[in-house]
Amino acid sequence: MTMLEVRNIIYFTPFYFKSGNPPKNKYFVVLKRIGDKAILASMPTSKDHIPNNIEQKGGCIELPDINLNCFVITTEMCVTECGKYFPRQTYLYGQDLSDVNILEMEESYPLENTDFELWGKMDNALYLQLIACFLYSKSIKRKYKAILAL
Repeated sequence: MTMLEVRNIIYFTPFYFKSGNPPKNKYFVVLKRIGDKAILASMPTSKDHIPNNIEQKGGCIELPDINLNCFVITTEMCVTECGKYFPRQTYLYGQDLSDVNILEMEESYPLENTDFELWGKMDNALYLQLIACFLYSKSIKRKYKAILAL
């Protein structure tokens, strides 16, 4: 099993950002493979950018008026097939999807349990809800929607 299989949740220790932001430990969810060259991924965060007046019970939040799409995973929601939960309320923002070169990832993070930990495989029902949330959002880039539809 390679680290970049669909539904894998990887925990990088640390993750190096393309933007030049300081590296930090980070979860990473593999959403789709784009042929054998790249993947479409989401980096969950504990940062809440949802307006205070919006209820956050878990699942999809779509706010087209402010161009915000988010999938919320509460601490009570089982995330992986092996029964793991995120330690904090977690947000996957549709605007933060990114396509990532597989070869670059494998070269940057060669050693499992040193550079990264394969944290688990996302529960299939949760994964399908996440994909639907992003796929039907008005704020997701068309090129990503096409990949999500595959």
